[in-house]
Amino acid sequence: MKKLMLGNEAVARGAYEAGCTVASAYPGTPSTEITETIAKEYNEIYSEWAPNEKVAMEVAIGASFGGARAICAMKHVGLNVAADPLFTVSYTGVNGGLVIMVADDPGMHSSQNEQDSRNYARASKVPMLEPSDSQECKDFVKKAFSISEQFDTPVMVRLSTRIAHSQSIVEINDKEDYKLKEYVKDAGKYVMMPAMAKKRHVAVEKRMADLRGFSDTIAFNRLEMNSSETGVITSGIAYQYVKEAMPDASVLKLGMVYPVPEKLIADFASRVKTLYVVEELEPFFEEQILKMGIKVIGKEKLPVIGELSSKLIAERLMGKAAENSEASKQPVPVRPPVMCPGCPHRGMFYVLKKLKLNVSGDIGCYTLGALAPNESIDTCVCMGASIGVAHGMEKARGAEFGKKTVAILGDSTFIHSGITGLIDIVYNKGNSTVLILDNSITGMTGHQQNPTTGFTIKGEPTKQVDLELLCKAVGIERVSVVDPFDIKEFEKVVKRETAADEPSVIISQRPCALLKNVRYEGVQEINQDKCKKCRMCMKIGCPAIVDKGEHLQIDTALCVGCKLCTKVCGFNAIEKADK
Repeated sequence: MKKLMLGNEAVARGAYEAGCTVASAYPGTPSTEITETIAKEYNEIYSEWAPNEKVAMEVAIGASFGGARAICAMKHVGLNVAADPLFTVSYTGVNGGLVIMVADDPGMHSSQNEQDSRNYARASKVPMLEPSDSQECKDFVKKAFSISEQFDTPVMVRLSTRIAHSQSIVEINDKEDYKLKEYVKDAGKYVMMPAMAKKRHVAVEKRMADLRGFSDTIAFNRLEMNSSETGVITSGIAYQYVKEAMPDASVLKLGMVYPVPEKLIADFASRVKTLYVVEELEPFFEEQILKMGIKVIGKEKLPVIGELSSKLIAERLMGKAAENSEASKQPVPVRPPVMCPGCPHRGMFYVLKKLKLNVSGDIGCYTLGALAPNESIDTCVCMGASIGVAHGMEKARGAEFGKKTVAILGDSTFIHSGITGLIDIVYNKGNSTVLILDNSITGMTGHQQNPTTGFTIKGEPTKQVDLELLCKAVGIERVSVVDPFDIKEFEKVVKRETAADEPSVIISQRPCALLKNVRYEGVQEINQDKCKKCRMCMKIGCPAIVDKGEHLQIDTALCVGCKLCTKVCGFNAIEKADK
């Protein structure tokens, strides 16, 4: 049986066919659909959303120690969060197979930076595979489990946005009848105190030597000989671009990207006149090949920034001028991302901008508050950083500056990595005001549950973290819960808390407008007889309100009827539309 699958869906299928028992993750584009698919389609696998990627990896590690095959998935910046357990599980090794999926985002479609996760494989001394299509996503994940158990090591599988979110045909097979391995106490292997870790490091180095030999024989490293004039070493999505741009070239396709197959590379280099390396982001292969004393052309012609393409490869390596169609010559209007109509964060940003506050931002839908017309966010570093950054600003510039600064982050982000920042403020006598934007869901990655929603990944009711009690438990005595669409009250609370001489938390509480259970009163319209064209309604930045020049108009196809605009109109000119 064959089926059209996203790369992420194929990864989930591979985990199922391999007899995986446990899957844990924190949602992060472009990796989210891996665990979502497991939860929806494969009930035989226990699946969960963990509070963050570090916990997700630790859960998977525990399952592996317990004798099960386990998988955890994350985007590239999530691997930063999970790096601590990653480096140590490389020493401990595994019991049941352990697969770590990491999805890189060349081009930064939905990320704050570009990272090449192959460097993590090398630094942690963990083997890494990289598929080039959905079939390979499934096959490589299955093979990763067997490699993990064969070499007593976690195995990383690297995806990119294009592989994770592209569809291709996948051959469906039956599930393997995997039996849990026996659990045996072994402190020397699993307890990484210095004395044990020193011995395990020796085992890691021996394992790496064995893996280098294995890399030269694994079928995933595939030689495709054509011309003896030109050869290309490549992997992942770049392989697809090379095949399109350079159909006559010989290709060494690396499916196992760390450790690299040195004998195979040397043999291939000896059989071609000119050798290129085509890889996205860092010169990972190129540097290793150059150290082998082999002349290769790579980043001197190809960029280390952004995605590659068949067009770019043809231009840079083959000297082929791009042929632009008439359509490509036409100017394309810029379409910057915006917060959705009815977004609960819009009222909050309206108030913060009005009060001219410095805003330490965070990762989420609300990061769009940095753009016009909200233009409120001053900083955005990583998940949960808003609180620590605000605290640091206050300590650097004084209490007066701190009173003009607030930190904002979502409910899921707060659970992910904001709690410790709040504790730091309390413990070190800070005076920051933190706004937790509780929209009842993990919104940015497509509406996943989290510990504050009261539901598991499968929608089952569970214990719900009470944000108000949690903040009070860590020492915040001033905690307010307010609806951001009640603009007057929200402004009053923000003024009060930023003026206080102690730290405080404001929970901005209103559900995401896209949730199925959110129902507003109905589409609004502007009464042109009452409208004074003051354009105050434009300041909230709702995409449904359109400035036509001579008059303002509400696009009924976009309006959800949240009525936030009615709160800022001083002339009652916005009314419910007649059906």
